[in-house]
Amino acid sequence: MSTEENKVCNNEDNRDAVCPLSILLSVLSGSWTMYILWVLAEDAARFGVLKRKVEGISTKVLTERLRMLEAEGILFRHYEATIPPQVTYGLTDRGRELIDILMQLNTLAQRWYPPTPPLQTSSDTL
Repeated sequence: MSTEENKVCNNEDNRDAVCPLSILLSVLSGSWTMYILWVLAEDAARFGVLKRKVEGISTKVLTERLRMLEAEGILFRHYEATIPPQVTYGLTDRGRELIDILMQLNTLAQRWYPPTPPLQTSSDTL
């Protein structure tokens, strides 16, 4: 990796310049965003499937995140004019680049926070 690619943005260098890393972190740091990407890493999915797999997310927030990720070129939205209409979301090439990084984060998470077995209750021993 060149020093230019590895350079961390510094506001003192150019106060008018927008830092690419800041932009990317802003896009990815929204609540649920990384979880949505992780779910879509498995396969493209329709809205209802995403809503079920991303447990706890509201319809409003899921809609907002999907629109934002589509606008950023991370997701595609495929609309089929059927009755009822079918909309499928999936990762673009740009989105798949992020999945490689998410996989590395998952490896780190598994090392830092290894799964713990569930606690055994007294009813389990009977």
